[in-house]
Amino acid sequence: MRVLGIDPGLAHVGFGVVDFENNRLSLVSYGVIETASTDSHEVRLLAIYNRLMAVIDEFRPDCAEMETLYFARNTTSAMAVSEAKGVITLCLAQHAIPVFQYTPNQIKFAVTGTKTADKETVEHCVKILLNLKEVPKPDHAADALAGAITHCHSGL
Repeated sequence: MRVLGIDPGLAHVGFGVVDFENNRLSLVSYGVIETASTDSHEVRLLAIYNRLMAVIDEFRPDCAEMETLYFARNTTSAMAVSEAKGVITLCLAQHAIPVFQYTPNQIKFAVTGTKTADKETVEHCVKILLNLKEVPKPDHAADALAGAITHCHSGL
């Protein structure tokens, strides 16, 4: 099974592709889709759509994972990220890729064994679980990989 993990955002969309076979994880690819703050909002959403379509076409995931959104204070960024998440969901739906969602605490627990892990601990555990030489960078890609790992360990 090939899982596409996605860390949604407007400026940065992290993605990570992981294969899960015989209870073994293996890294396929990871990266970040970046949009320029100088571009209009619609152009940024279109860029996310087009680049994610290319990722899907290249790696052909069986399913996708996307972290649930939680914003306690900044409603402006919450709206922008929600719109980006809608575009991402559309891309996945057009390819008939089922989307699974996990909370930040579920992801932390699945990857580190504790719901209170900090970002550095999650990144370090991603490195260990995927048998990498270094922590995946930038952090948006590491977050996406953590989400993909969470889905692989969810019992499917």
